[in-house]
Amino acid sequence: MRYVKKPIIIDAEKWTGSNLVDILNFCDKCYLKPTDGKEELTIATLEGPMRASVNDYIIKGIQGEFYACKPDIFELTYDIVK
Repeated sequence: MRYVKKPIIIDAEKWTGSNLVDILNFCDKCYLKPTDGKEELTIATLEGPMRASVNDYIIKGIQGEFYACKPDIFELTYDIVK
């Protein structure tokens, strides 16, 4: 069988590395974690902590969960709603 993803509207913010306040205001599950002498953006996901790289999109899912998505996958999967 084949399936198609249901059309849903999601909220997301792109992590640029310089928009920490925006990310923290958007994602109440995001925090900075010290790792190897630097701080990394980390998301408390349903599956456990997930690191977000600069340029990843932080997505709020349909059940209020948060997770990171690589930009190439995000841009293939989502369009901006105007």
